[in-house]
Amino acid sequence: MTVHTGGRAAPPFLRQSLAEGMEQFHHPRGVRNGVTPTPQRGRLLAGLRGRVLELGAGDGVKLSCYPADVTEIVLVEPDPFLRAAARGVADRLATPVRILDGSLLALPVADGSCDAVVCSLVLCCSARVRETLAEVRRVLAPRGELRFYEHQRSGNPLVTLAERLVTPFWALAAGGCHPARDTLAAIRRAGFTVESAERFAFRHFEHVIGVARPTG
Repeated sequence: MTVHTGGRAAPPFLRQSLAEGMEQFHHPRGVRNGVTPTPQRGRLLAGLRGRVLELGAGDGVKLSCYPADVTEIVLVEPDPFLRAAARGVADRLATPVRILDGSLLALPVADGSCDAVVCSLVLCCSARVRETLAEVRRVLAPRGELRFYEHQRSGNPLVTLAERLVTPFWALAAGGCHPARDTLAAIRRAGFTVESAERFAFRHFEHVIGVARPTG
């Protein structure tokens, strides 16, 4: 995938003004390699179409990574500074973008109105992940999909113990992030069926990228 500019090559202003970007402000890892999404961001968004809701703005650069079949991006971000940063990117894209102030516990989006919801390093930071996932399920259309890129508790008991020990300090530095959270189990408990999940290590912490749909 490349920057979505209505089917044309990325114009000079995008090549010059968009740097690596970040998934979330509290997790400053790149979303782009030049004009191409990183492998993780590419897998997260591959094949999306229709109206997509993403939770958390980062610095907005990730908006430029969406595929051309996405007809509208809705971005929910409570921080006014990050909303403004995202608007600076959104105004230069061909895909319509709506940037809304809102909470993970009360998304300002109508029931069943989104073809997909993207959660990137958000569920690991939610203080009430069950309620957050209930909101995600509420706004998804029938057969809509949750795309997630999150921390995932290690399957190794010794590593899990280490993750739990560092969580109080890590959470202070990374926006409340809980690296020992069993995100896959939380998604299943919230009434989703996990259709795919790829685990990988990043900076010694286990992560997972996957797709889930509401059960039933």
